[in-house]
Formats: sequence, C-alpha cells, structure tokens
Amino acid sequence: MDIQKITQSIEKQGVVLRQIMVEIEKAVVGQRNLVERMLIGLLCDGHLLLEGLPGLAKTTAVKTLAAAIRTSFQRIQFTPDLLPADILGTQVYRPDNASFEIKKGPIFHNIILADEINRAPAKVQSALLEAMQEQQVTIGEKTFLLDKPFLVLATQNPIEQEGTYPLPEAQIDRFMLKIKVDYPSAEEEREIMERVNKMDAEDVNGVVEISQLESARQTMRSIHMEDKIADYIVRISRATRNPKDFGLELGPMISYGASPRASIWLSLASRAHAFLNGRGYVTPQDVKSMAPDVLRHRIILSYEAEAEGKTTDDLIEILLERIEVP
Repeated sequence: MDIQKITQSIEKQGVVLRQIMVEIEKAVVGQRNLVERMLIGLLCDGHLLLEGLPGLAKTTAVKTLAAAIRTSFQRIQFTPDLLPADILGTQVYRPDNASFEIKKGPIFHNIILADEINRAPAKVQSALLEAMQEQQVTIGEKTFLLDKPFLVLATQNPIEQEGTYPLPEAQIDRFMLKIKVDYPSAEEEREIMERVNKMDAEDVNGVVEISQLESARQTMRSIHMEDKIADYIVRISRATRNPKDFGLELGPMISYGASPRASIWLSLASRAHAFLNGRGYVTPQDVKSMAPDVLRHRIILSYEAEAEGKTTDDLIEILLERIEVP
C-alpha cells in the first residue's frame, strides 16, 4: 500500500475520531493532551493510566469517551476494602440443585473505568492482571474470555497522597501509556466555572460504532515506518536499560529500565500519533512526542535519583536529547 493511499484512508477514517473528540469537548474543557492520548489508546487497543490530583476531570474524561462510543461501560471505584471477587465475580452456591453458579463481576464490560486504582491493596490490583494481559478471567476452575474491545482506563492520585498504594511493577507495565493530567489554564478554568454556573452541560451522544473503530485501527497499523525509525525506537528503549552503551551517565539513576513492551507500544503509539496528524508515515517527532507517556511508568528510579529529586521525565528528556535522531 503506498503512502498516498494510506493518507487518503486516514482522511476518511479520521472523521470517526473527530466525532469522538467533539463529544468529549462537550463535557471537558481544555485538556487537549489528555483527550489526544485517550484517542491514541483507543486506536492501539492499549490500557491507559491517568495520573493527577483530584478535581482535574480525569473521571469525567473517561466517562465521556465511553459515552461517545456505542459500547458497554462500567465504573469500578477502588477502595481499601475492595476484594478481587468484587471485580472478577464469584461462585455462588445454589442449595436448590446443590450446584455452584458463576456470578460475573463488573470486569465483563468493554470499557472499564478503574477509578483511583491505587487506593486498593495489591491483591485487588493483581486481580486485573490476567484480564489486562490475556483478555480473560478465571473464576474457580472456569476461564471466561472477555468481549473485545477490552480497555482499562485507570485513574490514580499521585503516590505521595495519603491512603495510596503503589501499583505492582508487573501491572504498571501492562498500561500502554501513563498520562500526566495537569491543571487547566486561567482561561480554561474560567470557562469551567461559567459552564457549571450556567448548568449548560450538553448531553454526550454515542456517535461511533465499534466496527468503525476497528477499520480506523486497521488503517493505523498500515502507516509506513522506515527501518531507521524502528531502530531509533529500539535504541531509546535499550538506552533505559544500558545507558553506558549510548554514552549516557545515567546508570546510577536507574534501577530498572523499560521492558521490550516499551518498544512495541512506542512503535504503535507513534503510528497512532501520525494518524491523528493525518500522515501516512511516522516521523522522529511522532516518536519523541509519545516517548515520555510510554516510558515514564516503565523506568524505576534508584534511591540516588530520588535523593537528588530527579523524576523519570527528567531522565527521558536527557535520553531524547542525547540519542541520535535518524
């Protein structure tokens, strides 16, 4: 397929994502970066982790995204007393016929909003692992496949907040992107205030079918990526594991680097970023734009880095500055 054909196809399929964007903007003011990243997650079929302080429209954004797609949606509020069975379901004994019946939990929906995921203990968070990776759930001795698409959009408060548990590394690696949600600008905050005062929130309509999303995904995966850009992605991931090999003095700052999942997701996310920008080919700028969101939760800092007040974003910035761009 040549690039011109891919670009024409993107123009046609891009309408679907623009419709979703219009619906989200009815409920969410600003937060352009968050909205774009959610669409990228949707295109790549990847789970998303949204981190920000309370009151920054994380939950509203996810609920609106789900409402704009004609699909099943379930919100699960994570609390310290939640149990794995509250998410996955359980076996219920039926005395009338002396048998066990499976009662499915709220995980059996297409889009799951895991609200404040880091307020529940590790065993509950681990209950999501099989569902997120294998797209299946085991209750007792029975395994059930989940309907497609299956997306977990999780929100979390920054770890320093009281009553939060850090997510296990194995689980955090299953999130395609970790999106930082920041405060709105002064103009946006003013608009939010006025909208609430006027109570003029518009209803969000289900404007997109799952099948339309599927063809947008097919087109996105056919976007052209040069070999040298694929090599650039691998170099970025490897530099988080062996910074010395790339002439970077970051070794003492990093306990663990990014897994090969980072390369897989960065390649997909770069294609999706090109798709949103109406291009049939990936540029190094697509890779650079998506690298912080793909890598920030996959790099585990050393105590030394934390003592110096360094963040993963600081290290990613150094990596992107120093690694040669094709």
